Amino acid sequence: MRLSELKNKTLPEAAALLGADEKAVALERFMQIGLPNKKSEEYRYFQVEKLLDKAYRTLTYVPKPIEEAEKIVIVDGIVTHAPHGMRVYYEQCQAMDMTHFDPMYYLGHLLSPHVIKIDLDGDTDVEIEHHYTQSGALIAYRIVLINQANRHATLFESFHDEGVKDALVLYGYDTFVAPDSTLRILKNQKMEAEGYAMITSHRLQLEQRANAVIKSFDMGAGMGLQLIKADLDRYAHIDAGHLLYLNGEAQRGTVSKIIHKGEHSTSNQEAKNILDGTSRGIFDALIKVENSAKWTKAHQNSKAILLHERAYMAAKPQLEIYIDELEASHGSTTGQLDEKQLFYLRSRGISETEARKMLVIAFANTLIEQIKDSRQQEVIKTTFEEAFYAGEKDMA
Repeated sequence: MRLSELKNKTLPEAAALLGADEKAVALERFMQIGLPNKKSEEYRYFQVEKLLDKAYRTLTYVPKPIEEAEKIVIVDGIVTHAPHGMRVYYEQCQAMDMTHFDPMYYLGHLLSPHVIKIDLDGDTDVEIEHHYTQSGALIAYRIVLINQANRHATLFESFHDEGVKDALVLYGYDTFVAPDSTLRILKNQKMEAEGYAMITSHRLQLEQRANAVIKSFDMGAGMGLQLIKADLDRYAHIDAGHLLYLNGEAQRGTVSKIIHKGEHSTSNQEAKNILDGTSRGIFDALIKVENSAKWTKAHQNSKAILLHERAYMAAKPQLEIYIDELEASHGSTTGQLDEKQLFYLRSRGISETEARKMLVIAFANTLIEQIKDSRQQEVIKTTFEEAFYAGEKDMA
C-alpha cells in the first residue's frame, strides 16, 4: 500500500482503499483537509511525501492475551504485557477531536479504529515500551489515556526497533487530563537512519486546574515528526519541553498548537536543538489565546546549536492573540558552539570530541535535569551519549 494513492481520490474510493466506512466522521474530516504534502502548513519543513510514496505492507491487528509484567509492552501496535491490575484494553474510539489540524491524526484513527485504552488509576508511574519488528510495514495504532481527578501520574515511553528497515509508524495519544490532576508524559527515543520513520499525532484535553507535562527527548538519525494539539480550560497549565540531538541526514522535530480557551490558563514551551551532519531540526509551534482566555500567561522559546555548517534549523515560534489581558512572550536563537570555550577545554588536555560533548550536555541539561526521577534521567543521558558518539563516529 502507498498512502500517496489517497491523493485526489473521491470519498468512496478512499473508503475502499482504507477499508473504512464511507460515513466515518474521521474519513470525512481527512478528505476535507487532504493528504499532507510539501505545501501543507504543518509539513512544509518535513519531507512527508518521501514517506507517503513508499510501498508498505499492511498488518492484521489481532489482540493477544495480555501477560503480566512490570511495564506495558506494545509490539507492532498490539499490547502483549501490562502490570497486574492496570486496566489496559481495546475499544472503539469514543472521542475524537474534530478540530485537530493534522490530517494524519484522522488517518491514524481510520487505520486503527480500535484504540488501546489505558486507565491511569490513582497516583501511579507507568512505563511503556514500544517495539517494532516488521520491516517494510505500515504500523498504525492509537492510545487513549485517561487519569483521575486529584491524582498524579507519570508515563515514561521508550522505543525499540528490533532491527527493522523501512517501516512507517503512525501512532499517538488522545489524552484527557482530569480536573485538579497532573499527568506527565516523558518520551525517550533514539532512531537509526535506515530503520523506521514515525509520524506521531497527539491530542491533549486539559480540564479545569489540570496540569500536563510533556517532555520529548529525540536523538539520532532517521525521519520523525511529532504533532501536538493541546486545549487548556480555566486555570489549566501545560509545560512542554523538546530536546533534539540529530546527526546524519535526520529530519525530526515538533509541530504544535497550544490553545488557551479558559481564563487564567498558563503554558510554558521550551525547545533545545543540537544538530550535526546535514540534519534538519523542526520547531514550528503556535500558542493561540482565544478571547475567552483572559489573564493567560504563555511563554515559548527555541534555542539551537549547529555543530556542522550544513545542519539546518527550522524554528518558527508563534503567538496568535485575541485579547489584551495577558502575559506572553516568544523567541528563537540559533548559533554554534563557543570557540573560546572549546579552546579552553582543549588546552586542559580534553579531546575535541569530549570537549564538544561537555558543551553540548551543558546546553541540553536544562531540560534533562527537569526529570525528577533519577533513574529516568540517567536513561535519557545514556541515550544521548549513545547518539552523540555515533554521530561523532559518522563525522570522523
